Amino acid sequence: MPDFAFNEEQDALRATVRRFCDERSAPGEVRRLMATDEGFDPQVWKQLSTELGLTGIHIAEADGGQGFSFVELGIVLEEMGRALLCAPFFSSICLGANAIMNGGSSEQRAALLPQVASGDVRATLAFTEPSGDWTQDGITLQASGTRLSGTKTYVVDGHTADLIVVAARAGNDIALFTVPGDAAGLRRTPLATLDMTRKQAELVFDNVEGTRLDGNGANALRKTLEQAAVCLASECVGGSEKTMEMAVQYAKDRYQFGRPIGSFQAIKHKCADMLLRLESAKSAAYYATWAAAEDNEELTIAASLAKAYCTEGFFTNSRENIQIHGGIGFTWEHDAHLYYRRAKSSELMLGDPTYHRELIASKLGI
Repeated sequence: MPDFAFNEEQDALRATVRRFCDERSAPGEVRRLMATDEGFDPQVWKQLSTELGLTGIHIAEADGGQGFSFVELGIVLEEMGRALLCAPFFSSICLGANAIMNGGSSEQRAALLPQVASGDVRATLAFTEPSGDWTQDGITLQASGTRLSGTKTYVVDGHTADLIVVAARAGNDIALFTVPGDAAGLRRTPLATLDMTRKQAELVFDNVEGTRLDGNGANALRKTLEQAAVCLASECVGGSEKTMEMAVQYAKDRYQFGRPIGSFQAIKHKCADMLLRLESAKSAAYYATWAAAEDNEELTIAASLAKAYCTEGFFTNSRENIQIHGGIGFTWEHDAHLYYRRAKSSELMLGDPTYHRELIASKLGI
């Protein structure tokens, strides 16, 4: 069984990432980057990759990374989710890099991953079809040899990525291909989305030349999406904790009838329920990161459990945060809605809670 107690090095990593996010992802900076087309600051990305080395945290040392486990990656994502850090970390590391690690040969990994680990190349994974279907059965983008034709949508940071891993149908098989972001025949269009802190794009492939990854595409895609679900759950734990802290602090500061509103029973119950959801989400997320770190056979169920519970818990906590803040919580100027938007987007990404509960039931034979 996993040990959920973090060691001193992991605690130091958390403190370092939190300090970085507090300095470089203040609310004003988040709002500034939300309004840009790129959605991130290249200078912050450079610091994240070169000074902190976070872009290669769980990439093997042989492939140019730091060689840490998914547990450390989960800690980093938790702190980034807490701060709504506007950076292509989730897309490049949790989607793009993992897809290459899972689907590439040793030669392909050696050629591609050092550039991703150094932050010089930002990668992503294009897997969602225009229909919104992201399962293997729903993939319609066609590969004719190494030529790709079709459309992918809701590609996280797809309009700014330097390297795109594309899930395509090659005959009766599912294959993964790598495509440069500036490839001939590739058209990239940013999308207007609910969560403005995480940019998404539509990619249209018109006979685009790609390079096929040598591994089993179907297995690599499945594993990558399971790992991405774990990563998203970790992010949501951080966001859920932040919204709870915002609500509790406001309940202490806001006075009505000569008393802090936190002394009223209804508010006490809301805050207590927020804490309960947070602690339960931590247990689910930490177990899933352990399963991912160990490449355990329980990963499939653990990933779905964490994805369903943590994203739903984050959404509920973000909604309760707005309710406790009252009128000010509904305004554009207050940051509560930014967490609400991120929570709702995360709840739907990679399958909603209902989908993952059905998947768990199917795996367990219920």
